Formats: sequence, structure tokens, C-alpha cells
Amino acid sequence: MTLTVVGVDGGALPPGAAAAVAAAEVVAGAARHLAAVPLPDAAERVELGPVEPALAKLAGRRAVVLASGDPGFFGIVRLLRAHGHEPVVLPALSSVQQVFARLGRPWDDVAVVSAHGRALGPAVNVCRARPAVAVLTAPGAGPAEIGAALDGWPRTFVVAQDVGGPEERLTTLPAAEAPAREWGPPSVVLSLRDPAAVAARGWIAGGEPTPPPDGWALPDGAFEHRAGMVTKAEVRAVALARLGPRPGELVWDVGAGSGSVAVECARLGAAALAVERRSDDAGRIVANADRHGVEVRVVVGEAPAALAGLPAPDAVFVGGGGPGIVAAAAAAGPARVVVALAALDRVGPTRTVLGDAGYRVEGVQLSASRLAELPDGSVRLAATNPVTILWGTR
Repeated sequence: MTLTVVGVDGGALPPGAAAAVAAAEVVAGAARHLAAVPLPDAAERVELGPVEPALAKLAGRRAVVLASGDPGFFGIVRLLRAHGHEPVVLPALSSVQQVFARLGRPWDDVAVVSAHGRALGPAVNVCRARPAVAVLTAPGAGPAEIGAALDGWPRTFVVAQDVGGPEERLTTLPAAEAPAREWGPPSVVLSLRDPAAVAARGWIAGGEPTPPPDGWALPDGAFEHRAGMVTKAEVRAVALARLGPRPGELVWDVGAGSGSVAVECARLGAAALAVERRSDDAGRIVANADRHGVEVRVVVGEAPAALAGLPAPDAVFVGGGGPGIVAAAAAAGPARVVVALAALDRVGPTRTVLGDAGYRVEGVQLSASRLAELPDGSVRLAATNPVTILWGTR
């Protein structure tokens, strides 16, 4: 028997949908969809709540499932296939398509993430990292919660409610104002760093992919720094490998200096937050982020006090400070902590602090020698200062 999934977007049903519904023995869907679509009198109606009992009523019968928009886009098609069904899909316009059509804005540069039935944190971190993000929301993961989590990241929201329905409404406001409002069940929250920006013509949906084309562990000269205060490329390469920055995560760079590690994490798709006590270095971090086309939130203050109240990280790099700062970073609960140490007398205490915090600790000493040209055109090896890298994983 045929199982047909029909998309509903508030307009006419997709081609072929009316015939599928008319021939159905059972029609399943949310209450609002069952009420919106004319159904044959003989068809059994199944209101979707718990999915498993509903799916059992579809087996072996001519069945139709009504779903919002395009059911193959963060929709029920995946679940049906996971249960062994091979449905015929008749899609309507997705809510994301409709929102951007209302705005008259292209959306091939927009990352689309879902917080519906999923943890909110990864969706928020994508909003922190990328200039244009559409979030599919759910109760408890709506504009108020997303706006509160974006404190410190200036964003403009377009909140789309009841897209395609009789109560459709689009509201544009600063993200910081969203927590103070009462919201019904919205369909989409659009988070924009610059609402007036026109994205460059791209070639892949969702914005430029990561990693960027020129790789990572960029040359030291790719960053403005104060008197050589930059995490060297060789050290950065190992630190990035152990931090594992990726989309949906937040990385702290504590004692950031030039912010080279934070910038590299952002280039790899993570949200990045740099903590630096010197205001002149904080300015360099902003300049370095701008230079590489990414966003790094900078907190000016001295750790560990400056770490209080910051959003919880998934990974932390400590490039400056003693065991007390490492302990405070570990107390924030990241899955991974990476520490770069030039002073040997800090290796043992730092290892102890990470172990006491519940991390499995490993480490390596890096002694790199770089090719350096001599006046006659030949080259020699010029040693850089050895650095010990410790990393803790939960």
C-alpha cells in the first residue's frame, strides 16, 4: 500500500495531494492540519502526538500523513524512512522559504539549524558564529531563549509566527529585546549580524564552508601582535587539533593576546570568545578577526574573575596564566581544555589541576626549528622556544 506525505503551507495543496487524500483509508497529522484539509468521511483520522502508535495505524493501508511545509526538510520523512517506509512525498513551501520570500531576501547564504526536539546550545552557537542563521524553534527554545543566550553578540531578529497561517506575523527587533516579550509558538527565528548586508555571491548553500581554503595554523604574520605575543603556528596546529573547534560549539581563548587561537577556531566554524586583560591587545583581537572575516567576542578583564557569568564553553584554550586560571576554566565544564605552557614549573601543577577536575590529561613538548635564510641564499634551522601543551578530555 502507498504512504503519501503531503506538505501543508496554508495555500493550495501540492499537485496530486487531493487525489491521494481522497483515496486514503487513514490520514494522520497535527490537529491544525487535519482541520485545514478536506478529508473523506470514510477515512480514519489519527492526530499525531506520540509517533509510534500513529505509525502502527498506517501499516498496510492507503495512508496519508499531513505535515508542515516541505516534510523532507527537518520533517517527518526522515522518521518514516527510519521505520522502513518509502513514502511518496508531495512537498509544499517550507516555512524558511516563505519567510525569506516575505522579506524579499536571498537565503542561499543562510545557515539553517533546528532547535525543535534538540538541544538549544548548538543552534545558539551557530548564531554566535555566523552572520545569518535561521532557527527552527520549539516551546522553550524560542526567540526569548535564543535572544537571552546571544547576550554579548549584537544581532537583529526577524521572528516569523504562524507562517502561512491566518495569524502570520513577522516582527523585526534587536535580539536583546526578545527576552522581554511574550511569544506564541513561532516557526522561524532569523538571526542577522547586519540586516542590510547583501551576501557575496556564493556557490554552496549555508555560506562558505569550513575549513577555509587556506587551511589553518596560519603563519604568525597573519595576525597583528604585540612584540611577538602570538601563539606560534606549530603550537596552534596542535592546540586546534586537541580543541576540535566545529560548528555548533563555543570555544574560549583565555589570555588571548593576539587572539590567534580564537580567530582560527572561528575560521573553523565555532563560536569564539576571547578573554584578554590588556585593552590594546583586545583591539588587536578585533582587528585580527575582521582581517580574517570572522567574529570573535572579546571580554576585557583579568581571569579568573573575568570568566564569571560567561556562556558555557565546549572547549577552552588557556594561552596565558597559571594553574588557578586553568582550574577556573575547567570549572566551567568544557569537554576539552588545552593549555600552552612556556614555563616548565607550571607543567606539574597544571596537570594536577586538570586531573583533579576529572580530566584525562595528556601532553607533548614542541620544539620546532624553522628554515631561515642566510645572506648567501642558503638556509639554516632557527629554533623557536619549546612549548609544553597539555590537554584534558572528559
